[in-house]
Amino acid sequence: MSSPKVAIIIYSLHGHIAKLAESVKQGIADAGGSATIYQIAETLSEDILAKMHAPPKPDYPILNPLDLKDFNAYLFGIPTRYGNFPAQWKVGIFDLSLRSFGRPRELILSRGFKVFWDATGGLWTHGTLAGKFAGVFVSTGTPGGGQEATVMSSLSTLTHHGICFVPLGYKDNFPTLANTNEVRGGSPWGAGTFAGADGTRQPTPLELSLAKMQGQKFWEVVSRYEFPVEPEKDA
Repeated sequence: MSSPKVAIIIYSLHGHIAKLAESVKQGIADAGGSATIYQIAETLSEDILAKMHAPPKPDYPILNPLDLKDFNAYLFGIPTRYGNFPAQWKVGIFDLSLRSFGRPRELILSRGFKVFWDATGGLWTHGTLAGKFAGVFVSTGTPGGGQEATVMSSLSTLTHHGICFVPLGYKDNFPTLANTNEVRGGSPWGAGTFAGADGTRQPTPLELSLAKMQGQKFWEVVSRYEFPVEPEKDA
């Protein structure tokens, strides 16, 4: 048996989710664990990104959905769009539909744009992700922009795969979550930040502390379990 293999999987347009991810990773490390940060492939053109004043992407490897099976637990960083996943979470660069599943990996990698989560149908058919763990942290433009709704929306996908959701919760976090002295993102569902209407607001120390705490608490939960040295590779 071995320690949990954890992936922090994000999409970050203006860098807010990436900053939270680094704090989440630090929290895992502080709790005695380790994790690797991955990102979802960008679907917007360079012209569109320039018009949106998006900074360069962080230097994280892009996750192949096939490789979800190689981890025991995930922390997903999701910037909300109308209380749900953004297009980049739904649109990936790999075709892993039921029709292509089982084909050579090289063919799958060359197929072009295809739905990311919907493309995990083969993993779902084999139950490959069942029994794994996941938490979620988010970014919205403003208060009331859908932070809790985004996490709730993700639960349908996690549930269909049989992935066990691990919330941030209130344990050891109540003073921070009950703090009304300053504007902050985050909830017992997961850490969060507000990007502002134009994306210029950056995560505050309070929001980063919640993200760090989420990493710590997540590791405390998943490290209680023993996992095979080599995660399932039957799909």
